[in-house]
Amino acid sequence: MAAFSKSIPHGCYEIGHTWSTSCTMAAFQVTLGAFQESLKIYAPLYIIAAILRRRKLDYYFHKLLPEILQSTSFLTANGGFYIMFFCILRKLLGKFYIWSAGFGAALPASYLAILIERKSRRGLLTIYMANLATESIFRMAVTRGLITPVKHGEVLLFCFTAALYMFFFRCKDGLKGFAFSALNCKHGPRHRCCKHYEDNCISYCIKGFIRMFSVGYLIQCCLRIPSALRHLFTKPSRLLSALYNKENFQLGAFLGSFVSIYKGTSCFLRWVRNLDDELHALIAGFLAGMSMMFYKSTTISMYLASKLVETMYFKGIEAGKCPYIAHADTIIYAISTAVCFQAAVMEVQNLRPSYWKFLLRLTKGRFALMNRRVLDVFGTQASRDFKGFIPRLDPRYTLVKPELGLHS
Repeated sequence: MAAFSKSIPHGCYEIGHTWSTSCTMAAFQVTLGAFQESLKIYAPLYIIAAILRRRKLDYYFHKLLPEILQSTSFLTANGGFYIMFFCILRKLLGKFYIWSAGFGAALPASYLAILIERKSRRGLLTIYMANLATESIFRMAVTRGLITPVKHGEVLLFCFTAALYMFFFRCKDGLKGFAFSALNCKHGPRHRCCKHYEDNCISYCIKGFIRMFSVGYLIQCCLRIPSALRHLFTKPSRLLSALYNKENFQLGAFLGSFVSIYKGTSCFLRWVRNLDDELHALIAGFLAGMSMMFYKSTTISMYLASKLVETMYFKGIEAGKCPYIAHADTIIYAISTAVCFQAAVMEVQNLRPSYWKFLLRLTKGRFALMNRRVLDVFGTQASRDFKGFIPRLDPRYTLVKPELGLHS
């Protein structure tokens, strides 16, 4: 409680926008930079999505650009509104508190920003940010000694999530719209209870492994090859390393073994019990989850767990057992984003590195120019990962005498 009541008298220039003495100019610069980067992100994303979905020509002429600009405006507003509320909150409170520079400023900014985005995308964005926020809170709790992490915890989480997914998938009226093509065999049964006509159970499992191993390998190759092609003439060996990278085989082994273990366990249980039971999916799904030992990923585990909770919640609403909360997606998005911004300001070491890099890109590196040495007074080691960076401040615009230092 003492940390929440503790405050510092510095101005927003001294803490937040150290590169500019003007709040208005700082907000304009962040907004402009965010717009440029957002456009670079969403333009190719929407074009590729349109091609993959085989959109008609009418879409390219009438809908593509508005959708790109709408999503770009959302992301731009998220960055621009944050710095605006950062300054507004400082002027209203007269001080900075541990919650005001991160969570307090990001909460209204994120809520207003998500209202700009298309409704069809809000759910996905909410799940993603809730996933990030949950991971950040977990890391904060570990740092403070409140939670002791379990060895291979992400694998266990994936096992339980996979077990429930597979169970609901097998249940009648289970996960509507949820499909795992590698688990659907459209042929008839080999064993009385097995649904694969042309293959025996062993070849059925082997083929499933080969197919999904190939998918995983190709996914990683597609992610790495474009970068390698840029250096094709200067460093041709990078193309070879992109094809034979260790992670390519790890993702392939993860996907391949997941499918083959699930199929193999399901077939085994049918043979042993001589019946096809939905409970088999629980056991098979849990054992298949162990495949994540090949490709450990907290991101995948937490995303699927979050998605499962969302799916179960909506099914609960359909069954009349859970209350419907209006605008829940916008509220959860705003709170989750605010949590992540709190971590980005006060304890970036507890934020997922990929999201921190995204924030740096969106603000053109300005997020790293915050005066975090001053924020160390709150006890979160805010400046730990910034190597003693001290901004050069103009003393004419500071409320507290600045430390001497240079931009690193």
